[in-house]
Amino acid sequence: MTHTPTVTVHFSQAILQAARRLGLRLPEEWAAPTHQDRVDLAHQDRLWDHFCQAADDPLVGLELGLALQVGHLDTAGMILMSCETVGEALDSLLDYHPIVGEGGDFLVADDGPRVAVRYRPRYATRRPERVEAVLASLLNLTRWSTGHAFRAEALTLRHAALDAPRRYRERLGVPVVFEAPHNALVFETDQLHLPLVHANPALCRHLRGLADELLARLDDRALSARVGALIREHPGWGKERIADRLGMSGRHLIRRLADEGTSFKLLRDTLLRERAEQALRDGRRVADLAAELGFSDESAFTKAFKRWTGETPARFRAR
Repeated sequence: MTHTPTVTVHFSQAILQAARRLGLRLPEEWAAPTHQDRVDLAHQDRLWDHFCQAADDPLVGLELGLALQVGHLDTAGMILMSCETVGEALDSLLDYHPIVGEGGDFLVADDGPRVAVRYRPRYATRRPERVEAVLASLLNLTRWSTGHAFRAEALTLRHAALDAPRRYRERLGVPVVFEAPHNALVFETDQLHLPLVHANPALCRHLRGLADELLARLDDRALSARVGALIREHPGWGKERIADRLGMSGRHLIRRLADEGTSFKLLRDTLLRERAEQALRDGRRVADLAAELGFSDESAFTKAFKRWTGETPARFRAR
């Protein structure tokens, strides 16, 4: 079975439900119901891209995040809801967020008077919209789970505003800082002690046992996810250097990936293509992008890009 980073199918269903509410038409591949528990991240990338293209609103990701419910977050959502305090829920978020999706990481930074829950995405496709969905859902569900006692100080985003900044403030009810160092939800430290209205310690313990089993199954198949994370962090690294970082030989890495139904070349090409396409959409220079992705020169990158997509970077950007 091929394993790439995955997302719970419930989150994909949230996007499809939002599309239906908005009257958006998505490709037929999402029309039929699925019996899978997980959706691979590449499939999720395509869904997000079609969803954002079909929507007539640059803040559609933000709106989706505000509409998310606990059930869309699978077992992890139920765990967060049944914790006793905001602080305990944040600890559980760090442990169990891969159940919702393996496309990003959370970090809680506590500098004394305030706390910042930071989110670092690992995907490239529709990154601003998806980051806004994650942070808007975090804000909204924290408010809901505390009976609206939770008060955020600010929400910070690494990207520029996708629409008029006043729209963000109107929808979120908190100041929003753009082109900030981190994607984060910021609030005063005393908010960590707020009790959750649906706290149920016995249920929480039971759900954590189920979630630990699910995480173990994900970890058992996650070599390709770890390889993918290293490729994203070091796009110029080759097979041998990635293998060395993982503590194995290049030959053993190839065998392990083959057992998961994939290959180093397929993973690297897929991830570099995603990163290249997003960078071109953002207006990056081809020469700079070629160097960043580890190609010897602009010509080598152009040949690879044409092999991946069937068109040159210039034609892709124009289209």
